Amino acid sequence: MKDFYITTAIDYANGQPHIGHAYEKVLTDAIARYRRMRGDTVHFLTGLDEHGQKVQQSAAREGITPQALCDRMAGIYQELCERLDISHDDYIRTTEPRHKAVVQLLLQRLFDKGEIYKGEYTGFYSQRAEQFLQDKDKVDGKWPEVFGEVVEVSETNYFFKLAQYQEWLIGFLKENPDFIVPAFRQKQVLEFLKDDLSDLSISRPRTRLEWGIPLPFDPDCVTYVWFDALINYISAIGYGTPDFERRWPVDYHVIGKDIMVPAHAIYWLIMLKACDIPLPKHMLVHGFWMSSGLKISKSSGNVIKPLDYMGDFGADPLRYFFLREMAVGQDADFSHDRFMSRYNADLGNDLGNLLSRVLNMGERYFASRIPAPSVNEEPEQHVINGWNEAAALVVGAFDRFEFSVGLEALFGFFKSLNRYAEIRAPWKLAKSEDPKDRALLETSIAVMAEGIRLGASLLRPVMPSTVDRIECHLGVPEPLTNAKLAEVPVWSFEMSGQQHGDKVILFPRPDPKAE
Repeated sequence: MKDFYITTAIDYANGQPHIGHAYEKVLTDAIARYRRMRGDTVHFLTGLDEHGQKVQQSAAREGITPQALCDRMAGIYQELCERLDISHDDYIRTTEPRHKAVVQLLLQRLFDKGEIYKGEYTGFYSQRAEQFLQDKDKVDGKWPEVFGEVVEVSETNYFFKLAQYQEWLIGFLKENPDFIVPAFRQKQVLEFLKDDLSDLSISRPRTRLEWGIPLPFDPDCVTYVWFDALINYISAIGYGTPDFERRWPVDYHVIGKDIMVPAHAIYWLIMLKACDIPLPKHMLVHGFWMSSGLKISKSSGNVIKPLDYMGDFGADPLRYFFLREMAVGQDADFSHDRFMSRYNADLGNDLGNLLSRVLNMGERYFASRIPAPSVNEEPEQHVINGWNEAAALVVGAFDRFEFSVGLEALFGFFKSLNRYAEIRAPWKLAKSEDPKDRALLETSIAVMAEGIRLGASLLRPVMPSTVDRIECHLGVPEPLTNAKLAEVPVWSFEMSGQQHGDKVILFPRPDPKAE
């Protein structure tokens, strides 16, 4: 049976991690964790793109080797993964021998097939994007800021016959309208393809660039960074081995909208086609994080460093905010006030205080043991029916990667548990000696505990360490971690009689000075 294979774009070794890197990994991780819960064998790949002119130049400025710079940056990006609790199965670096071997194999294959030729190029070049540009890349007659400084160059390079595949690619996209998620992103690719493609320069002379994979058919040239980097998704899973056959094609390749065109949706797909390698099943394209309407970036001066943010709040609140606020494919706004609103209201009040209530009352009234229910009246039925409706919404939304929609439904259910607590008011029932009130007290604690257990089980892909803490303190006997989420988790009151732990503050109020 084929593995569920999911990949992120690999990060570039020339820059520090930013909010976009963090979000993409969290989104992909949530999908991977969810699919594992659904019973899939998942292979989740991320990694680092280490070659190119910018890396060589940055290393020279520091007086170190490019490899030393890449080793340092790999440590920084791997720390980001670790602190975000990313559950990747492999981390590929494009300086690894396993990657270089596949790049050179495919280059030689394409050269032997006549898909690569030597030619002269005179035109415009962006050092920031490390790509040659055409007049159609201008906006209102000017080069967009994303390209940085653009210079005119003239040199001899090797070219890949990209243009001859243009009609094939257009046909493929039209025949597979759900290839790119969301669908409007696919329309953008087709819009781009209305203009004629040019053949792709896939080499750089070593007189200008040393830091790259040498062409197997011309050692005086190195491979263009995009042709190198885009191969990682197959080199990492052992192209030509049984592992590759078990995992490829990738089920979902997760990327930001800024590198969808032309790199992934055009260069990569045509490269795979020319190499007779099956295409990915889907691309999942996400938007940008904005601040007051501006993209968060160094040039805008509004950078948010995820590692710094996690130092104050931990990974899970940031993971929750990412997936609650951004609808996949759309842009979303990030502000400290917005983050704190989610942290205090959703996490602190709706979930954290709810758990604290149950643990506190369980300790005071039942010697830290979850009681068995004996009442099934309208308030209880409303909660149970509410769970069935909410859980179906959550599972359906997560299946479609609509985490924002699913989390809205899930935290709506947590709100309903808090309303149920206000209706039953167990703290008042505990003062009564009436047996009926005692039964209602037992039932109310049982209902709230079971609701938290079930709600937390579906929260695991988004906030894994928080769910571990909830289940530990609640005394959940068999967490859903190792079970298979074949259907909506069923209300069962399996917590009855279970010993629970001491109360805990899941989301402490931060020091105002720290804010």
